[in-house]
Amino acid sequence: MPTNAPLNRKLRMGLVGGGQGAFIGRVHATAAILDNRAALVAGALSSDPAKAKACAASLLGAGANIVFTTCDVDFATPVVQEAINRGVLAVAPCIGTDQMGPKRFGAKGKLAFSFGNVAQDEGSAMAEYAHRRGWKTAALATNTLLVYFKNVVQAFDKRFTQLGGKVVDRESYATGANNVGAAVTRLNAKKADVVVTSTSFGELPALVSGLRALGNKTPIINSWAGDGTYWLPKNPQVTNYYCVTYASVFGDDPNKDVKKMIASLKKAGAPPGTGGFVGGAAAIDGVVTAIRRAHGSTSGAALSAQLEKFKKVPALGGAISFSPTLHTVFGRQYRVIEINNNKAKYVGSVTAKVLPKL
Repeated sequence: MPTNAPLNRKLRMGLVGGGQGAFIGRVHATAAILDNRAALVAGALSSDPAKAKACAASLLGAGANIVFTTCDVDFATPVVQEAINRGVLAVAPCIGTDQMGPKRFGAKGKLAFSFGNVAQDEGSAMAEYAHRRGWKTAALATNTLLVYFKNVVQAFDKRFTQLGGKVVDRESYATGANNVGAAVTRLNAKKADVVVTSTSFGELPALVSGLRALGNKTPIINSWAGDGTYWLPKNPQVTNYYCVTYASVFGDDPNKDVKKMIASLKKAGAPPGTGGFVGGAAAIDGVVTAIRRAHGSTSGAALSAQLEKFKKVPALGGAISFSPTLHTVFGRQYRVIEINNNKAKYVGSVTAKVLPKL
């Protein structure tokens, strides 16, 4: 049985977050333990703050070495605070903002990390891809619901401009505000080489279908938030749509280890719908590397010190980096997914060369 050398034992992992019955929590948990290097002590996937905090306290009391939590920093906060206040490392598989760390949690935030891609990096990578494609003008559509959504588009804006691109329109809408249609009308009135957004939920098909219904065939590029095919409307079918993500779940990812993990997840009854599953497995890869470099210690301070030194450390799906101030991954290679006629495929990769300051 593989072990976390030099520990000669499995890592005891507590998992809290994601909402009861949440599929993404199940996928991350399954991906994290498939290689037999970690044991899931227990998990109460509740989005209720009091329940999540109580579960975290219970897991810590039972001896969890590390606490893994959900991909939304607001829902994760009670769990993170419970862990870091006890000197235990808190890890999220896919929080995508710079708030998982000192920025939100102060000095004790040194013990909080996310193996998701930070929005500044993701937006920058999207801009690099747009530049590579020869798209010289862009219309931006920002979903103001989440900091992650906003930061991705802001980062694209900065990097695209640095690369010589021109932003011809900046529109906004919000999940639940019933204002996507108005944004679509304004976007359609501006000629651009690409429409840029970061969104999911019902607003994603509304935005894409809205533009296509007006006869607008402009390429649309989205962040990882728009990965997968679960959202695709049957009519009109989605065409000329792109997103950047952790991995391709469409059978064509260039990495054999990613393909192997997808096959294992399918066998375990948790087939991934998006490339986000990489976060759970990469988190285990990263934590195990940190433990080894800390000579077997699972102390939060010791592991944090090692994680902050990560520079292009190998993990499932691509190399990862952290810094003393940025505890969410940057520098990871993104897969670019293209959808035409509701069929998705991998069309290349891109890595951000610059991390814009927002």
